[in-house]
Amino acid sequence: MDVFYVSVDVGTGSVRAGLFTSDGCMVCTATCSLEMNQSEPHFYEQSSRNVWESTCSVVKEVVSGVKNREQIRGIGFDATCSLVALDGALSPVTVSLSGEDNWNIVVWMDHRAEVQAARINALSHPVLRNVGGKMSLEMQPPKLMWLKEHVYESCWKKARHFMDLPDFLTFKATGSLSRSMCSLVCKWGYQASEENGCYWDDSFWQSIGLQELVSDAYAAIGTDVKTPGQPCGQGLTVTAAEQLGLVAETAVACSMIDAHAGGLGSIGCNVDGDPFLNSLPLRCRLPVICGTSTCHMAISERSLFVPGVWGPYLSAMVPGFYTSEGGQSAAGKLLDHVIETHPAYGEVRDALQSTEYLQNVLNSNLEKLSNKKCIRLAALTSNLHVWPDFYGNRSPLADASLQGMMCGLTLDRSAANLAVSYLATVQALAYSTRFIVEALTAGGHNIKLMVLSGGLSKNSLYCQTHADVTGFPVVLPTGTDSMLLGGALLASVATGDANTCQEAMARMAGNGKALYPQEEDKSYHEKKYQVFKKMVEHQQAYRKIMATERDNI
Repeated sequence: MDVFYVSVDVGTGSVRAGLFTSDGCMVCTATCSLEMNQSEPHFYEQSSRNVWESTCSVVKEVVSGVKNREQIRGIGFDATCSLVALDGALSPVTVSLSGEDNWNIVVWMDHRAEVQAARINALSHPVLRNVGGKMSLEMQPPKLMWLKEHVYESCWKKARHFMDLPDFLTFKATGSLSRSMCSLVCKWGYQASEENGCYWDDSFWQSIGLQELVSDAYAAIGTDVKTPGQPCGQGLTVTAAEQLGLVAETAVACSMIDAHAGGLGSIGCNVDGDPFLNSLPLRCRLPVICGTSTCHMAISERSLFVPGVWGPYLSAMVPGFYTSEGGQSAAGKLLDHVIETHPAYGEVRDALQSTEYLQNVLNSNLEKLSNKKCIRLAALTSNLHVWPDFYGNRSPLADASLQGMMCGLTLDRSAANLAVSYLATVQALAYSTRFIVEALTAGGHNIKLMVLSGGLSKNSLYCQTHADVTGFPVVLPTGTDSMLLGGALLASVATGDANTCQEAMARMAGNGKALYPQEEDKSYHEKKYQVFKKMVEHQQAYRKIMATERDNI
């Protein structure tokens, strides 16, 4: 009898499901968009009801062709690291200034807690060592502080459970309030190491004014902690099985954050025709999950502390390994912004054929412009430079207040100028990746190749530029979706069909093709990278000048 696994990936704007065979082949997928509420600038909220209803819809769609649902052995979930609030009856509690209980999720990219994050970082608590020395405003402790301070009556007094969105999904599927080690160590300040074990640090929560969580013995944020791939509860409840179109007691895997699932699904892929790259151990491979934002996921056998980089997190991605997580808060979102705010955007968009993708058209236009000017494509940006932190710097500077910069603007409103602006932004994201990789290397990691997955990995210019700028081969998994594959790997472990995630990877990881650095552009990118680093130095210098001026007002 054929065996199948279902995987669910809840992203920022949509829910996707995939059906996989036991050897990792993706049979079919389905997608459903999600609602988003933006009540204030930098406030992003979602509805857990909408997320679960959308999840049920896509799962039913992908399993519709399997007549015998007993063949579906397990289901795995991943999701964004968004914060869900529930009351004592496990119903939604508002996180919104509107007071609407429907909006009970603070989305990962929500930046409302900037002041609270700054207060946490001013304490220099030892817990911060595991987040690169500074806690991001995208993590859950500052967001919990904000909820207590700004929506006390409508949220904090009523809420009895706060959980990451991946854990909410396994709760809805099984009724279990267990939490994933992945979510807790990465976003909640949970401490985990081989030397000291796993625990909540009472003094941290007390020092940030959330002593209620301590006195409640952490019942609100989780006491039953599992590693990704462990089975949750007794499998699907009768109610969840009916909602999903599956069989009750089907195995449910402990979940993961979406980027970590992408890393798990891509890090072990085999490279077509390159025995050397295939021989590299997992610790030398850097999964880069590039979509709305980008995550750079390095692993190691021992804990490596890298300033400005989150981690080391034990068993967050590959059980038994430590993960160091770099990232860019805006990547695909930044490219969309630069394209859609350019005066020529409407002209280029309106000229698209129904089957064309705008970024592919821009890539083609850049090739034509390169040929017309008789220069290499990369060199089209010699007079245009971008610092890409339009939504703050996640790493390695860990400064959410940094802003984007463009140097070399003119009055040119043409479609050609749009293409060059887009190219300069693609290059800036690659220089940012190099900046992160250099920090990881200085911290003790030994990276030899990158494995790209996510939406931007389908952009050939983006991928080749990353190879050219970093000097590393870039591997692109073929024939699958790494994020969804990661969930399927977890499901295979939860069922017992694989004993470990590593064993599941060996059977299901699939193949990839490699892009190699183009030496012709090496010198050019070295010069552009020098400019890149100068730009942030200038921004920091301008800040100091203006801070002095503000002091005099």
